[in-house]
Amino acid sequence: MTRRTLEVETLAAFDAHIRQGGRRLNGWFVQSVDLTARSATLAGVDPRGAVFLGCRFAPEIESSLRDRGALLFPRLPETPFDPYRPGLYDAAELYGSGRYQASTDAAVYAWSQAAGPAPTLQHSLAAALHDHAITDALDEATLGVDPRTVVGVMGGHALVRGEDDYRRAVELGHRLATAGRTVLTGGGPGAMEAANLGAYLSPWPDAVDEALAILSAAPSYRPSMEDWIQTGRAVRTRWPVERAGKSLGIPTWFYGHEPTNVFATAIAKYFANALREDTLLHRCRGGIVYLRGQAGTVQEIFQACTENFYAASALQVAPMILVGVEYWTKTLPAYPLLRQLARGRAMERAVHCVDSIEEASALLGPAD
Repeated sequence: MTRRTLEVETLAAFDAHIRQGGRRLNGWFVQSVDLTARSATLAGVDPRGAVFLGCRFAPEIESSLRDRGALLFPRLPETPFDPYRPGLYDAAELYGSGRYQASTDAAVYAWSQAAGPAPTLQHSLAAALHDHAITDALDEATLGVDPRTVVGVMGGHALVRGEDDYRRAVELGHRLATAGRTVLTGGGPGAMEAANLGAYLSPWPDAVDEALAILSAAPSYRPSMEDWIQTGRAVRTRWPVERAGKSLGIPTWFYGHEPTNVFATAIAKYFANALREDTLLHRCRGGIVYLRGQAGTVQEIFQACTENFYAASALQVAPMILVGVEYWTKTLPAYPLLRQLARGRAMERAVHCVDSIEEASALLGPAD
């Protein structure tokens, strides 16, 4: 018989499952729940086969659970984050309401930098556990989302608010969200922020000009990250997140000097950039639109190309749409190489290079 697996991520869920007759905890994974007030309950259950990840207990119950067959993963000291966190981040959690240097995001980035090139075992373990928890949370957050409706938007982090290309990226995110697509970006500034902003504002079709005017007060996160974040907060206040269009951002503390944008409504932030990149591209089964970018964007083009190149059938191929014919054929001639690689393979009809957001949106079409 297959063992039942049950993830328990809140105290309310723990209590509910106990009330439903959950006296045998075999297969339970209890994640970052404060159980200090549930000693009597825990004393009366059979914990064999249960796993407790970073939970809090009254001192007298921990050894009892271990002795009776539970597996307890301890809380890790001196980490400014929860390695077993049950959910994704949002901008309010990462940045709070004060100055950046006092934020959770700044504390975690400082912790990651302090490890240096040879991190301790505790540091590596904490980061790996965190990234595993984020992947699990991302899986849960996208339950019920058809992977074929998830469209990635990739592009340069250096794109400045107020530039024409920034506005076009906002329009792209808006068009995709309005067409029923889930916008997914690398979660950073520039083109990524613009696409997430377009999706965010999709319930307010006439809000783009006003939002861009607010953001124009801080065109870049340099020289002032504080002003860049604050203008983003002002947009979120004017158009509240509770009513905003949903989108995903997958940033990394590896590039922690490039801030996470505040317009992705669900943020899967990783320590390991290689894992983050693989997760980012693998999730875009509805296709990827590439705006102008540099080395990072080119890497994402050919990383996605590799998966498409080895696809066994056209059904496994995700469309790749490069926007900017002159740019992608002359400035950074990625498109001719893509076409050459695609020739005669399942991906041949899925590689495109166009000059406008309208053409890119039309190639993707509405979500089924």
